[in-house]
Amino acid sequence: MVDVGAKQVTARRALAQGYVSLAPETYALVKNNEVPKGDVLAAARIAGIMAAKRTPDLIPLCHQVSLSSVTVHLELRDKDRSIRITAEAKATDQTGVEMEALTAVTIAGLTVYDMLKSMDRNIALGPFTLLE
Repeated sequence: MVDVGAKQVTARRALAQGYVSLAPETYALVKNNEVPKGDVLAAARIAGIMAAKRTPDLIPLCHQVSLSSVTVHLELRDKDRSIRITAEAKATDQTGVEMEALTAVTIAGLTVYDMLKSMDRNIALGPFTLLE
């Protein structure tokens, strides 16, 4: 693990995004909240937040950061039948929160996949990128 002990404690922020592309029928079920497993967007939002908090448990050698805020937003995009996921992580610490934001986005995407996989065998995940 990299020693960050000499770094200043400063406000840290990271913003990440990712996409989940769906078949038209599956997209309509999500949009109308008619998925048998439940509210896909709500479940993915909570999963993303929970994942950000567990990042050091999932990523080897990742520092434990005292998160002050994690937000996950899922936006339905009619034009391409996708869900755009954005996650923002904030902390006042000695190291950044990029991994927490990226973990939140990817786990939210995987949650969407898990809730819909029985209805749509062609779900596409990605790209997942760090924006800021």
